[in-house]
Amino acid sequence: LISGPGCPVCVTPIGDIDWIIEIARQYDVSIFTFGDLFRVPGTESSLYNEKSKGRDINICYSPIDVLNFAKNNPYRKVIFIAIGFETTIPLTSVIIKKAYNEKINNFYIYDTHKLIPEALELLLLDKEVKIDAFLCPGHVSAIIGSKPYGFIAKDYHIPCVISGFEPLDILESIGMTAKQVKEGRSEVEIQYKRVVREEGNPTAVKSMYEVFDRSDSLWRSLGNIPGSGLKLKYKFLRFDARAYFPVKKIKSSEPAGCE
Repeated sequence: LISGPGCPVCVTPIGDIDWIIEIARQYDVSIFTFGDLFRVPGTESSLYNEKSKGRDINICYSPIDVLNFAKNNPYRKVIFIAIGFETTIPLTSVIIKKAYNEKINNFYIYDTHKLIPEALELLLLDKEVKIDAFLCPGHVSAIIGSKPYGFIAKDYHIPCVISGFEPLDILESIGMTAKQVKEGRSEVEIQYKRVVREEGNPTAVKSMYEVFDRSDSLWRSLGNIPGSGLKLKYKFLRFDARAYFPVKKIKSSEPAGCE
């Protein structure tokens, strides 16, 4: 069993972390992030180290808490680091629409969201990567459903099973993939049926694409993957932290093995 292509934090390029750190250094802003990004090193520092130096960087548990903070502090510029795969993108889309409708103009996001199916296809296109089957992520699939993985079975003839996360889920999913291999089948099956439906969550997906368009995105160690990221639609560009908080040129460098 090989894990990958990585969690959202793992695949966030070091240049994004460096950019956020420079925003904290150059502007008087309040920055909010989920806890798993807090100690990830940039080229020279981390969000944790910058907070220890007095920067206003905070851990949050929900994006709505950040939006409420901005609403209650209208003279303070507030940035939410929007990170995650399809699991968390709907949450970001909801707060963007809420900020737009309520005219909360001191709220911004630094968007690092990424999409899973495009990264899986990149792995399949690499002739040096030998994959016999995929255990697809249950939390992502609860949003997008099983259909976006269809190309894996149809075009590459590789079995897929959408798995839950408990030990018995994993064991059953491995058994289902092994059965497909033994029988010469390549299908997308759902083991995690108590959460995942074939159609996913259409309401969540609709909300995502009301706010975002697809874009190319840089993944740590994987490089630029076409169509694997998201960018704010023109209507919502005023919430883009990159546009509103430009920074001096950054010379980022990945650790050995992460280039």
